[in-house]
Amino acid sequence: MAEDLAVGGGGAAVAPDPDGPDGVRMTWNSWPRSKVEASKCVVPVAASVAPIRSSPSLVVLPYSPLRCKPPCAAVLNPFARVDFAAKIWICPFCFSRNHFPPHYAGISEANVPGELYPQCTTVEYAPPPLDAAAPPLPPVFLFVLDTCLIEEELGFVKSAMRRAIGLLPDQALVGLITFGTQVHLHELGFADMSKIYVFRGTKEIPKEQILDQLGLSASGVRHGAVAGAPVYPKGPQANGFHPSTSVNRFLLPTSDCEYTLNSLLDELHMDQWPVEAGNRPLRCTGVALSVAAGLLGACSAGTGARIIALVGGPCTIGPGMIVSKDLSEPVRSHKDLDKDAAPHFHKAVKFYDNLAKQLVNQGHVLDLFASALDQVGVAEMKVAVERTGGLVVLAESFGHSVFKDSFKQIFEDGEQSLGLSFNGTLEINCSKDIKIQGIIGPCTSLEKKGAVCADTVVGQGNTTSWKMCGLDRSTCLTVFFDISPSERSNQPGIPNPQLYVQFLTNYQNPEGQMRLRVTTITRTWVDGSNTEELVEGFDQETAAVVLARYISLKMEMEEEFDATRWLDRSLIRLCSRFGNYRKDDPSSFTLHPNFSILPQFIFNLRRSQFVQVFNNSPDETAYFRMLLNRESVSNSVVMIQPSLISYSFNSPPTPALLDVASISADRILLLDSYFSIVIFHGMTIAQWRNMGYQNQPEHQAFALLLQAPNDDAQMIIRERFPVPRLVICDQHGSQARFLLAKLNPSATYNSAQEVVPGSDVIFTDDVSLRVFCEHLQRLAVQS
Repeated sequence: MAEDLAVGGGGAAVAPDPDGPDGVRMTWNSWPRSKVEASKCVVPVAASVAPIRSSPSLVVLPYSPLRCKPPCAAVLNPFARVDFAAKIWICPFCFSRNHFPPHYAGISEANVPGELYPQCTTVEYAPPPLDAAAPPLPPVFLFVLDTCLIEEELGFVKSAMRRAIGLLPDQALVGLITFGTQVHLHELGFADMSKIYVFRGTKEIPKEQILDQLGLSASGVRHGAVAGAPVYPKGPQANGFHPSTSVNRFLLPTSDCEYTLNSLLDELHMDQWPVEAGNRPLRCTGVALSVAAGLLGACSAGTGARIIALVGGPCTIGPGMIVSKDLSEPVRSHKDLDKDAAPHFHKAVKFYDNLAKQLVNQGHVLDLFASALDQVGVAEMKVAVERTGGLVVLAESFGHSVFKDSFKQIFEDGEQSLGLSFNGTLEINCSKDIKIQGIIGPCTSLEKKGAVCADTVVGQGNTTSWKMCGLDRSTCLTVFFDISPSERSNQPGIPNPQLYVQFLTNYQNPEGQMRLRVTTITRTWVDGSNTEELVEGFDQETAAVVLARYISLKMEMEEEFDATRWLDRSLIRLCSRFGNYRKDDPSSFTLHPNFSILPQFIFNLRRSQFVQVFNNSPDETAYFRMLLNRESVSNSVVMIQPSLISYSFNSPPTPALLDVASISADRILLLDSYFSIVIFHGMTIAQWRNMGYQNQPEHQAFALLLQAPNDDAQMIIRERFPVPRLVICDQHGSQARFLLAKLNPSATYNSAQEVVPGSDVIFTDDVSLRVFCEHLQRLAVQS
């Protein structure tokens, strides 16, 4: 069986578009009809949804959608039954009959509106704005810069900022906060000289106090100074004067303040506060982010805004503090968190949880760029970044390409753009008998209870609608469903074989226009005892990713949760339910192709950084899990089970098994594990390269062989956010560990078989995939 399984290890040959036009992938495409049958399926019934994924076939309709009667409010879709003569449509969710409004009078079987085309299961509505004259609200970018850095790092931050300011659209509003021991808010609208508001970094400052200190308190709002969108005086601004009670003093269009910002960056120095020997610098990250959120609270409702925080070390003072200033106290590790020996952790998480609520309430996003050799507190800030749909990048230095290229990508437009959108809300309608347990991913529950809420909650639940302050083309959410047939469903008669789910995403696109994306999908109900149909509709990639997201959540929420045992038990139950075998005969065990790679995915998931937190800091673990929760299924699969491509003289680049046996002295291997990309040269190749053969005209083929993996790596790097770390290493070199850690240890230091010359062994006591599968077969067939 291990041999059958290993075939899938390449993972490089990808189908054209596994997500299909709707951007929805389900663990089961045929759903069992009862709760008991669903629990026997082991893998939860869940969907991975990309709410605003760009698709070449997407139809945009320039009018408002037709909705079913409340409380259903589902949108007209191709699955609705239409009576053209009576001008009535029947909703597939609640079976209500709805009349078409007068402006649909011309419809007939030969003349149907776009939303009823059978291929338009996903459409986007772009209704004209209520006030056609009003320009769309410009996006706000509020930069929060850490100045407790060494000169070299601060230089990198300044150059990244200059590049970003140059890429911002002219109408975008920009603000600047710098922080060290104190927080400095720069008044960009005061052009005569630099004017700064200073906040103490030692204690929490409520939002009202921040606005009061800035002269933006509620009394100012009542007079309409701040309530509308920012107003700019036409013509030259005498003395750089702005209405003194307006938020415009701090947030200006890029075109007006580019010069001011660049001169501020030129004058920016390291934090002047003295640092005693044996101490960390005093850094008040928490207060800086509070001030940023407070300032954005003065913007008008519906303004899309991002706080972009560039942090270069741990918070050591005030709210959000993760470690004391004394260097003799190390930053918390996983062991400390397990033993409850991290004194600042829970307090900091509570602070960021409240900050997240404030930002979600305002509809604003927190993006975090953390660049330091030590931890900076990503584990504590995770809640604020994830609930607001923010971006997160973790790098070793502000000079590293992981930071520089990722930071630049946020501001680029055109093909490279991420499609950053704002103020999203997601609503889900389902057929009766389906309830929603919750969502794992970058969103927040709006606590709107309804008939579709399940009793069991997974992630952000207890609601029928979710807020996504920030979302982009690649944002992905995992929705967990519960099957709970009501008494009425068991009535005699022929039950409907189809089930329907509709996802409604309202959002503000990068140009500031409000859009509504509607995706309606259908799947089939099957009788739970009919395993053949269940097996035919199983998606093993989605299942592996959903299980990874589910156990990551459980590891965070439940203290004593043993992820490895839980995964092993689930896999054994799944194989004994869906495998083909004779009782107590392991050699007879086989799996349907739809399940055949799942054991290998689970084997790699057990060894991955999501389950084995040893050797990773809490910050790294939080970072990995945040990306796992927001990326597409195909990207998440690469995080769980990296792809490996082999380059050699006698064959074109081919997918290789993720196994130590793939290492050979005359091969180059390219490993893509999502967060890092490794180019690994075999011993002979490395020796030839060191002798400079690639520079000799007669060895042109060798030069091309060396170049090929580099070109492929650059192609992957260009298309990915955050930019992965590129590691170039040689066999037996110290950095070869980046590859060896991911390979199946089929040959270890104590394995019996002979090792092929030029290959390698792994110094580990971990079991190999073959041993893992033998044990699985033995346990699955037990009677």
